[in-house]
Amino acid sequence: MDTALFVVGGIFFALLFVAAGIYNGFVRLRNQVGEAFSTMDVYLKRRYDVIPNLVETVKGYAAHERETLERVVQARNMAVSAGAGNLEERSKGDTMLTGALKSLFALSENYPSLKADGAFINLQNQIAEVEKDILQSRKYYNAVVRAMNTRVETFPANMLAKAMGFRRVSFFMADEGERENVSISF
Repeated sequence: MDTALFVVGGIFFALLFVAAGIYNGFVRLRNQVGEAFSTMDVYLKRRYDVIPNLVETVKGYAAHERETLERVVQARNMAVSAGAGNLEERSKGDTMLTGALKSLFALSENYPSLKADGAFINLQNQIAEVEKDILQSRKYYNAVVRAMNTRVETFPANMLAKAMGFRRVSFFMADEGERENVSISF
């Protein structure tokens, strides 16, 4: 009887340690997902901060291109006001802003003096650098989300995931418009 109780107790504690390990793995992944989203958010904010300066620089050269400039400002404001925790809203605002920026940079083709302006070139380079950072942060976010979703769906962790409150996380997806081949020369 003592041996049976000892074996049952050992099995119970082994299962408890396995469950604790699974739970801790989920917590680590949840924190990585949050950190990855936050990193992406920092780069998006940096992009939002550069855009007003870019618009002001272009205004001096292309005052009659008001519609394009207004679209950029409107897209920036929509992206900034998108809920920080709402990935779908953030993605939609980001897509709209990307399209507006493409229009703005395409507009610069009509103004050779704008293309040669040092402030415009500097801001354009800052935007290009931020776009690279955003791309990398999206890739990192999606990699962490993939790890979380795999953990939530694979055995034996999937048996405990739902009970522990862990669910699949949404990937950051490009909008259909961003998937098209776009050619812009600076």
